[in-house]
Amino acid sequence: MKYISTRGNSPALSFSDILLGGLAPDGGLYMPKSYPQLGNPELKAMRGMDYRDLAFAVLSLFMDDIPAEDLRDIIDKTYTSEIFGFACEGQSSDDITPVFMLEKNLHLLSLSNGPTLAFKDMAMQLLGNLFEYVLAKRGETTNILGATSGDTGSSAEYAMRGKKGIRVFMLSPKGKMSRFQTAQMYSLKDKNIFNIAVNGVFDDCQDIVKAVSNDAKFKKAYKIGAVNSINWARVAAQVVYYFKGYFAVTKNNGEQVDFAVPSGNFGNVCAGHVARMMGLPIRHLVVATNENDVLDEFFKTGVYRPRDSAHTFHTSSPSMDISKASNFERFVFDLVGHDAAKMRELWGSVDIGGEFDLEGLMKKVAAYGFVSGSSNHEDRMKTIRDTYEKYGVAIDPHTADGLKVALEQLDPNVPMLVLETALPLKFEDAIKEALDVVPGRPKSLQGLEKLPQRCEVMDVDAEAVKKFIVSHT
Repeated sequence: MKYISTRGNSPALSFSDILLGGLAPDGGLYMPKSYPQLGNPELKAMRGMDYRDLAFAVLSLFMDDIPAEDLRDIIDKTYTSEIFGFACEGQSSDDITPVFMLEKNLHLLSLSNGPTLAFKDMAMQLLGNLFEYVLAKRGETTNILGATSGDTGSSAEYAMRGKKGIRVFMLSPKGKMSRFQTAQMYSLKDKNIFNIAVNGVFDDCQDIVKAVSNDAKFKKAYKIGAVNSINWARVAAQVVYYFKGYFAVTKNNGEQVDFAVPSGNFGNVCAGHVARMMGLPIRHLVVATNENDVLDEFFKTGVYRPRDSAHTFHTSSPSMDISKASNFERFVFDLVGHDAAKMRELWGSVDIGGEFDLEGLMKKVAAYGFVSGSSNHEDRMKTIRDTYEKYGVAIDPHTADGLKVALEQLDPNVPMLVLETALPLKFEDAIKEALDVVPGRPKSLQGLEKLPQRCEVMDVDAEAVKKFIVSHT
């Protein structure tokens, strides 16, 4: 399989070649030239597979330049009950992504049983093993540069800590993550992990990553790689659990399902779009935003209007405090029929702070199954309370955004799976406000926020970040 850039000015490459690079040289995102197609025979064969077998069946289609035996070993090493063993109460960790039924045709797809208690582990643990494998094969090293609004950073650092040939430089918005998220990252002592707290919002961090990655000379000299969802491997790994969730709530492949996805950078729901394009019978992909509702605005009006830092809200679902959704570019690439010239025109406007209007393509947007809604602080507090009182289940504020919007779109005759994004103990302040209780945590995580923390504080300055990378390489 070959991968092409959404901007059209980069050569087609194999999976291993795009794995280490992140952004394409022309500033675009890599996409498969075409999606693998799965019909009823293939879906029938997948039904009943455990997570590792299902992951191999899906990922071998996208990673076909890695020998099958090696890919199988990487997957088997990644998806174990030991690594994904922090199971929700009453559920088996052996299932990796257990489904919890709230009521008939309303389910939570549990994705947060990994090392950092967030769905990002599902892809990031695989990415860490893929990076180490490819680097060893090539005798190379890499400096990973990433940005996080909360969970990506800790997930990446826990996946890459101690890995041979890998350094991680992670940018995060200073003071805008939960105390737990901050402590997870800043308390790590591994010599290959470097945290940089940026005086800004997540979009500023993401802009710095893109600016550094777009400096081709620097990127080559310092072997800059990416673990954000701009890296196609992240999206591909997330495709797997859509298949797993579908099979868990259906009896045959003639049934359709809906997925509700809390959305900030669009990577999680983009994986659902890919699964649907491959042939998984998804009826609706429900995009749920918080007060930073740029995506909801697009799916209702066709206008994509990213906001600047001053107009990006700091909310009680902070991992979704994003106003420039990187992976949205991948969906629009499909929407405009892989017209790279059109993509350069659209993102040329976005890159200078502008917007674009695709109102004329809204029928096509609907045909892809997308619907949307938004949630605010009052909504998510109410949803957390209602879910606990009605079902006895505590959910985190991001999952609450997803569930709130899911309930607005619920069809009693079609299964709805809400993608859980993190365990509630990561957001103690929000849970305390909603339920007047502090979520319990295991002994291994008690006192995490009191551990010594280390990070470098910087202004929004790509050149300063470059200098920091140079001095620590």
